[in-house]
Amino acid sequence: MRRTAGSLLAISDLHVAYAENREIVAALRPETDDDWLLVAGDVGEMSDDIAWALSTLAARFAKVVWAPGNHELWTPRSDPLQLRGVERYEHLVRLCRSLGVVTPEDPYPVWPGPHGPVTVAPLFLLYDYTFRTDAGSSREAALADAYDKGVVCSDEFFLHPDPYESRQAWCEARVGQTEARLTALDPQQPLVLVNHYPLVREPTRVLYHPEFALWCGTRRTADWHRRFPVAAMVYGHLHIPRSTVYDGVPFEEVSVGYPREWQRPGHRRTVPPRRILSGAMAARGRTSC
Repeated sequence: MRRTAGSLLAISDLHVAYAENREIVAALRPETDDDWLLVAGDVGEMSDDIAWALSTLAARFAKVVWAPGNHELWTPRSDPLQLRGVERYEHLVRLCRSLGVVTPEDPYPVWPGPHGPVTVAPLFLLYDYTFRTDAGSSREAALADAYDKGVVCSDEFFLHPDPYESRQAWCEARVGQTEARLTALDPQQPLVLVNHYPLVREPTRVLYHPEFALWCGTRRTADWHRRFPVAAMVYGHLHIPRSTVYDGVPFEEVSVGYPREWQRPGHRRTVPPRRILSGAMAARGRTSC
């Protein structure tokens, strides 16, 4: 395998329905011809917008790897594409494949880093309402408390789990399938995991509205960064771009977010994309950035 001089770059939450964010995507360029771009979800809501953004990026980067966010899975009433749930996800997978974009349903690509290969695994896991402000409360009680406080994710209205009976049931199925795939990989080869949501609860503790953590992941993945040889974990969703480390593993929140957020003074914008691994930094095992 030819070693690369390029980098693994990452970005998420492009939300290209906003004109200002569309301009950001239109201006994105790789640093070298070998650069890969990891897109950790929430490209947009409308099917045409998603297709435009992914096709634009696929034409520029050596490889684009996509993990779906919750917004891509919405079924907006104004979208000509009225597929719901699994059918909508499968449509997006077919779209990506037509563009050469890697999805969670494809073989995990191997990035030929200068210090050895790294497997890049895009994940689709959803959430199951287990990130609760009161760990002892039931899902029903936690949701009722969030509704009472007016903190309700729009997924409750636009993200349909069909044919699953609930979003948490869909999450359970996805976690089981993904865990089996990761377990079957070479345990000696480093991994970069790309998921819309963080694998652990800790990043959500800085949310202004802590109740929103209900829609931010699942406790079922809390030990994945320790069980598997994870060199870095890339996520978005929170719209709080930052770098943190848990148990020696870098976690990179790489969202752009909404214009009203990234236009605020002092907001750390993920533009250009965050460098996750590069020729100077890639190494076997734990890697920081």
